[in-house]
Amino acid sequence: AAAYGTPMANGLKLAVKQYNEEHGGVNGKKVEAQVEDNKSDKTEAAAAATKLVAAGVAGIVGPATTGDALAEIPVANDGKTPAIFPAATGNGITLDSAGKVYDYIYRVCFEDSFQGVAAANYLADTQGYKKVVLLVDQANDYSQGLADSFVKQFEAKGGTIVAKESYQTNDTDFLTVLTNISTQDFDALYVPGYYTEAGKIVNQARGMGIDKPIVGGDGFNSEEFISQATPAAATNVYYVSGYSTSGDMTDKAKKFLDAYRAKYNEEPSMFSALAYDSVYMIAEAAKGAKTSVDIKDNLAKLKDFEGVTGSITMDKDHNPVKSALMLGLKDGKVATVETVKPD
Repeated sequence: AAAYGTPMANGLKLAVKQYNEEHGGVNGKKVEAQVEDNKSDKTEAAAAATKLVAAGVAGIVGPATTGDALAEIPVANDGKTPAIFPAATGNGITLDSAGKVYDYIYRVCFEDSFQGVAAANYLADTQGYKKVVLLVDQANDYSQGLADSFVKQFEAKGGTIVAKESYQTNDTDFLTVLTNISTQDFDALYVPGYYTEAGKIVNQARGMGIDKPIVGGDGFNSEEFISQATPAAATNVYYVSGYSTSGDMTDKAKKFLDAYRAKYNEEPSMFSALAYDSVYMIAEAAKGAKTSVDIKDNLAKLKDFEGVTGSITMDKDHNPVKSALMLGLKDGKVATVETVKPD
């Protein structure tokens, strides 16, 4: 998941630099960045969180994936260290097994259920599609979470899932399942998965002549997805995102975009933008705070915070209240940006 984690680290470091320049730090002290690599491994994620808690950090940004976030949660929460997840979208991960919200756990990304519902509404309401084929990573919680909420909402809208095929993380050859799909009568193909497999799926589907719209979640949001798919094949492809460099932007978002391009000589992704916002949220919550209790209380009360990814308000379960975007690709570039809501 380096295509998520590296941009997150870049966004975090840029935010620290800019916040210090704009505000002179927090409570008389400069904000400092400490970056740890969890290597997409749950044991390493817990170890990295343990190191950060022991170092007495004001807050933790990340990790990227839900599995690694779940390994970090008990460490951060028990260690009374606020943590904001920019990209861990798993349903309910801010809640414990009894359904009580974790005091120190927050996120600035959407839940899988939000994304699945938003995609279903887009296909059913905006596009008027009635028949969808599902291609799910059976070994991935993210993929399963999006698929479950998508199916429930799409069927509630009167749509039909005409076929459901599956693959597994790290698969590279999808010709068999795509051959099965090609025999179906459908309006769109929904592929809730990560860029590592989804890019290859798009490439192979287009190579077989499957030209129907292919729709996914924010796991598509990576230049590596375009590289795997190839720009020519990445046309008539849509995915839910929490950020885009296309369309109208606030002054704050434009400033972030220009600074990121200048510093890293590349376009910021959704992950760099969400990590950037997470730093500003922690820094703002730390103003006047004497303890981590004050910081987590201030995060819980966050309302109408202007981030580069939009206006953010925390709900009672520590999830953000904000709209998502549906990005449409043509030749590997964002050609359309539409606002989608889960209701």
